[in-house]
Amino acid sequence: MSIFVLQLSSAALLLSVIFLHLAKKNFGAAIAYGVQSFAVVLILTVSFVETGDPLILLVAALTLGVKVIVAPKFFISLIRRNDFKFSASTYLNMPLTLVALTAFIALAHSKKFLPLTDIVPAHHALLSAGLSAVFISLFLIINRRGALSQVLGVLSLENSIVAFAVFAGLEQAPVLQIGILFNLLIWIIIASIFVALLLRHFRTIDTGILEHLKD
Repeated sequence: MSIFVLQLSSAALLLSVIFLHLAKKNFGAAIAYGVQSFAVVLILTVSFVETGDPLILLVAALTLGVKVIVAPKFFISLIRRNDFKFSASTYLNMPLTLVALTAFIALAHSKKFLPLTDIVPAHHALLSAGLSAVFISLFLIINRRGALSQVLGVLSLENSIVAFAVFAGLEQAPVLQIGILFNLLIWIIIASIFVALLLRHFRTIDTGILEHLKD
């Protein structure tokens, strides 16, 4: 049962990251991040069931509150308040973006990264999916021109790293995870200020305009 939940969660994580590249509406992207974060909650819950560590359960509960409820609600509120109807454009067009996503998935499943994806042989498929999500999240930060999309890319990368670490059986102090969640709340506040400044001065959240700034 546990392995089935992990497989389902890893699939949801990977698909949600891919969807963030394809989403045209910011509202859908915010919901996708919430779904992705809930997948991480399920992964952490399975880890608690296997280890019996109550601190891991606390981290899962805090993740549910911060990432699944607070963060998406904040983004949706930001979208509605500033009337963000569409995500910003990408540097690569859609066909090239799909080619890049396919390449990253193939790379994560290649022999080149076998030492990483075979850390726990029984979790090879899970680790490959987690590594794919890491690569695709990094690409999201680079390829999207919108500030909100880039923020979601950073948060998605953090989710992917957490999932990969759990799949690999790497020891992570629950206190460290709690600290990361606290930093995430602070980071959301900073991100909102950044987006607000972009809107105030440029009337857009497209970060491509920053390329035209001169000293």
